[in-house]
Amino acid sequence: MKKVILLFGIFILEFVSAQDSEKIHFDEKYKKEYQGKTKIEIDETKELLHIMIAMTEVGLENDDMVEQKGKYYQDVLQHFKKFKDEKIIVKFDSIIKVNPTNYVFLTGNAISHEFKDDHLVPDKNFMFPMKEVSSHTKITVNPIVTYKKEIEDFAKKTNFRRFYKNQTPYYKTIIKEYNQQANLEQQWEWLEKAFNTKVNSYLIFCSPLINGLNYTSTYDNNYFKQIIMVLPPVSKEKNFSEKQNIVFNTRIMFTEIDHNYVSGPTKKYAKEIDNALKEREKWVNTKQEGTQYYPTPERVFDEYMTYGVFYLFCNDKFKDDQSIINYAYNDLNALMKDRGFPKMKEFNNALLTFRKKYPNKKIDDWYPEFIESCSQL
Repeated sequence: MKKVILLFGIFILEFVSAQDSEKIHFDEKYKKEYQGKTKIEIDETKELLHIMIAMTEVGLENDDMVEQKGKYYQDVLQHFKKFKDEKIIVKFDSIIKVNPTNYVFLTGNAISHEFKDDHLVPDKNFMFPMKEVSSHTKITVNPIVTYKKEIEDFAKKTNFRRFYKNQTPYYKTIIKEYNQQANLEQQWEWLEKAFNTKVNSYLIFCSPLINGLNYTSTYDNNYFKQIIMVLPPVSKEKNFSEKQNIVFNTRIMFTEIDHNYVSGPTKKYAKEIDNALKEREKWVNTKQEGTQYYPTPERVFDEYMTYGVFYLFCNDKFKDDQSIINYAYNDLNALMKDRGFPKMKEFNNALLTFRKKYPNKKIDDWYPEFIESCSQL
């Protein structure tokens, strides 16, 4: 079972979706609150669902789905593990084993409800925020509604709300570190200048229990477009310099964000990409696990472009420090090669050449010429 979840994690790491706008509603109050802003939250109901999943058999066995390092995880175990045999935990375990995408449907729809005393009440903006993981993986009923009573009972029985409140200082630390290390505002500003796509707001839902299963959703309602990302806390690698840590943490977020900017022109020029990347084995190491989730030239190009654009961002952000640009370049090339994308180095080189050739143009504008050049890489 662990192998199945790990492979699923490779897929989810790059998962981006546009959700059904009929199940969300951005009223004028919400738009005013979030317009032009970024926000990082550790949502109470969502954290409850992460804890419940962490107590399932599959969650306890899998450190890709659940972050199992650190004091917070030990605190969770100490407080909640004695409740791992509760019926709702066993139920969640069974439905995730049957279909791992239920991890996304459970955690992603948690923001549809909020606590009022011991009860969950519907959120007026997000009624059913996570309906699909892909075009062929959809649900029609919000699982938080289905299991509402059982979730409430579990929260009450375990004194979850007290646990959550007691962890507030730690949650605030996570949010502070995000603001210091991940440079979300800088990424957003750069992407808006580089592409034609415009976004009104970014919202990050974080949990100390998230590890490899990250995902992004686009919500567009009432002339308001918001990107929501589900990500782990930033990390500080002991062997990294301060700038290397910034590159590492920024990349995790950036390559979720820029899907939303890259995907538009990629879809627009899908036929040209089909022709340029028709030799699949040149672009993809088909023996590498995970590459099956990128079955078309369009998906392959989109993945290369997502990471390549991050390299362009690093060239601008660290323009006075060639050594850190080189670090980002080598790190990206090695990472993508390990994931089964062997042409990342050539792709990055070509991308930077085009960026220098057209410094004042939107990336969308030179997409066709760049795609054509890819056939020669």
